[in-house]
Amino acid sequence: MTLSSLVPLVIAAEAANPLPVPNFVFPLIAASVFTLLGFVAWSYRDVANRHAGKSMRGGDHHGPSV
Repeated sequence: MTLSSLVPLVIAAEAANPLPVPNFVFPLIAASVFTLLGFVAWSYRDVANRHAGKSMRGGDHHGPSV
């Protein structure tokens, strides 16, 4: 099969199975998912340093030995 014989098949397949939403919606969905995942990753910033003082309190055997 050559490329020129595949083009009508692709066009016919596209006409038989149209997309459920317009083409511009798919990049919007991808961008919103990546933005959401970026916000989740950003929300965990500096978590280890935020709780560093709690291990220094008395009676905790997991803190540094001084």
